[in-house]
Amino acid sequence: MAGNRTFTMIKPDAVGAGNTGAIIKMIQEAGFRVVAMKKTHLTPELAGSFYAVHKERPFYADLCKYMSSGAIVPMILEKDNAIEDFRKLIGATDPQKAEAGTIRALFAKSIDANAIHGSDSDENAEIEGNFFFSQFERF
Repeated sequence: MAGNRTFTMIKPDAVGAGNTGAIIKMIQEAGFRVVAMKKTHLTPELAGSFYAVHKERPFYADLCKYMSSGAIVPMILEKDNAIEDFRKLIGATDPQKAEAGTIRALFAKSIDANAIHGSDSDENAEIEGNFFFSQFERF
């Protein structure tokens, strides 16, 4: 995925609120191509595995509970400068600090229920994308 691919996941709060279509539209209008996408539901165990890097953090149990509370939409996206451009599009983790017009400013409910995940590096984008998609599920 290096350089031109990133991973994202529309989180349970945004899916449950019916914002999936509007978020995908913003992503595509920003020039990203959807390489892989599906709607799924994480079990608490799968959420724990995905967020294993945070296992020792005090918020880990709540994060796993939240991420398994409803449907999610993971995606692999493609665009030049994908990681940096996508991080700008989604905005700050805290929606009250996110720039106007960003996905989190528009759709996030709180710092915890912040609508969307975006990979922070090429390495993590590859790891996270591979967690949800096999090579046979990609276009």
